[in-house]
Order: sequence, then C-alpha cells, then structure tokens
Amino acid sequence: MRKLLMQATVLDNMRLTPTVNTLRILAPEIAAQALPGQFVHIKVAAGIQPLLRRPFSIADIHAEQGTLTVIYRIVGEGTALMSSFSPGDTIDVMGPLGQGFRLMGERPLLVGGGMGIAPLLLLAKALCPRPVYVLMGGRTQEEMFWPPLFQNVCESIHIATDDGSLGRCGTALDMLPEVLEQNKIDVVYTCGPRVMMEGVAKAAAEMGIPCQVSLEEHMACGVGACLSCTCAASDGTRRKICSDGPVFWAEEVFL
Repeated sequence: MRKLLMQATVLDNMRLTPTVNTLRILAPEIAAQALPGQFVHIKVAAGIQPLLRRPFSIADIHAEQGTLTVIYRIVGEGTALMSSFSPGDTIDVMGPLGQGFRLMGERPLLVGGGMGIAPLLLLAKALCPRPVYVLMGGRTQEEMFWPPLFQNVCESIHIATDDGSLGRCGTALDMLPEVLEQNKIDVVYTCGPRVMMEGVAKAAAEMGIPCQVSLEEHMACGVGACLSCTCAASDGTRRKICSDGPVFWAEEVFL
C-alpha cells in the first residue's frame, strides 16, 4: 500500500463536546486505500511551528465520496490549531499509515476507552454484517458522546462510566468478563489507555480468545525512520508503533 502525501480540503470541523471535534476532509486517494486501524499524519500549521505532524486514527471513510474523518480532543498547541480549520481550507495530510486490524471471527467484541474508541468506529462498520458488540468506557456521561455513532452498526452497546452517570458504574474492565461470556465472543479488538488494553488482553487470553490491540504513542516521522515511537515486544525486541503497528496481536506486546 502506497503512503500518500497530499493536499486535502477541509469539508467540516464540527464541535462534538467543548473539547472534542470531528474533522472531515476530502482526500480521495487516501480514502480509497485506508483500512480500519490505520492513521493519517496531519500538518497542523502552514509554517514550521509546530514542526511535527500529528497522528490521528481514521474514524470513518466514505470511499465513494473520497472523504475521511478523524475525531480529536483539543489538548495542546497542535490540536488547538486544528480546531481553527474551516471548510475550504487546504491541509497537508500523509496516509494511510501503519498496519490495521485483521478482520476475523463471527462474534467480535470491540473494547474502547476514551479517545481510543475513535478507530473502532470504522472497524465496526468493516466487520458488518457480523453481529458486532461494543464495550466502551469513560469517566463521565459528557465524555460518552460515542453511542449514537455506533448505534446503526452494532448488535449491542455496553457502556461503563467511572461515576455511573451513563451505563454501569465502573470501568469497561469490570464489565468485560460478563460481556465475553454472555455473547459468546470469538475475537476481541481494543484501543484506549494502556492499562485497560493490558486488562482486556489478559481476560481474552484466559478465555482462549484472540485479541488485537491498537497502541498509541507520540510520533515524529510516522513512517518508521526516526524510531521515536518504539515499544518493547514480548520477545525482547522493539517494535515501531507507526509502521509495525499501531495494531498488534496482544501477545506480541503484552503477554
């Protein structure tokens, strides 16, 4: 698969919550190739500051329209600049990058936490018409704007919030054993905080269920050259999250 560097057109940049935006761009060549779990590297300013691009999971694609969507939280200088993008603006985008999810199983479960839920949206759509189950966790109801985005593509959605303001009180890990057993899950995909993914991987391994994890890390080049995003693998080697991943089998990086 070719890595493309192109000038994309901003179609809309809408606010989902006070701190989260959804950015939709016209990038036909990237949209035609991108797979669930891959990401794009966006240059957030025309000048040299900030110098580094920002990586974002691809949350949705409409290949026939040539569009792709990323969902991002405004947390620093780069994403603050992104939040000022307006329809008609031209931005510099590289992609699709990385290794995506391997589609498999008949009863998949997608487990996401926080902004790690974003790449699971495109994955859920790609797994249809299988019955897709989703388990998502967040701190409060305000953070859980995700369910409406999944409603038309999932068999069932299970929600946990730390304060109990939406769904069950607790974490996604608290609900995981019940969801795995009751729905006869045969493959697990997960993305979110590392401690959550490690817990998901452990629970899946104990039940003999294959598990794929999507890691997140600060990146510089995004193509495997700078080695700034490496992680330790289970065999003692180091893997490049941007090019060997971001999706790995759980036993490669956790177990």
